[in-house]
Amino acid sequence: MIHTLALSATTPYRLPVQWNAAHLVESVTAALRRQADEDNLEQAVYSIDTRDELELHPLIQDALRDAGYGVHPEQRYPADRTRRRKSEGKRCDIVLTPDDRALMEPDVETTLFAPPDAVVLEAAFWLEIKTVSQFTTEGPFARYAAEMLSPVSQDIKKMASDPLIYHAGLILILFTADRRTAEHDLAAWESRTLKRGYPVAPPITRGFDTTDRLGNARCTVALFPVRRL
Repeated sequence: MIHTLALSATTPYRLPVQWNAAHLVESVTAALRRQADEDNLEQAVYSIDTRDELELHPLIQDALRDAGYGVHPEQRYPADRTRRRKSEGKRCDIVLTPDDRALMEPDVETTLFAPPDAVVLEAAFWLEIKTVSQFTTEGPFARYAAEMLSPVSQDIKKMASDPLIYHAGLILILFTADRRTAEHDLAAWESRTLKRGYPVAPPITRGFDTTDRLGNARCTVALFPVRRL
């Protein structure tokens, strides 16, 4: 992991922080590959391509913790933290902090209750995750293209427009028939997203071949950095 600050153990992280997006992608991809290999050894009927996002979240969170990050699931977006009830507001799948540090709560930042080494929201990395499979246990997924476009675009807009988010990205995990299909679909997704005015940067992509149980023989992990509006 790379960051530009050299701080003591009791100094809160503030801007600037430089995140290594490739390391994030490689950590997630390695964990998915290990799980797929374990499924093969167990001769499991189904594998990771049948799991939805919520089922994959623990696997991804553990992988990022093992890589040295502080992992904070289901965090409210900064703009929604003004609401009195913590149950209100849209949440981000995972918020990451450098060096396994705590995440600062804005309402305690200037009080004695603030963790001395916590990371402020502006220095954290806000990460949304979307998983789509070309084939399911019921056959070809009819809503494959729609699932890639609609909910994902909303996540991008939310991250890009929040004034306290400086580092953000969207991870798309695709299970497809082959590598060529994944590359084509990711390029098409990026093109349509940019035409709609959503501020994404070119992706960092990793992948591996999987055992074809349903029609999916390739897993591709693509992290699209999100620019601020």
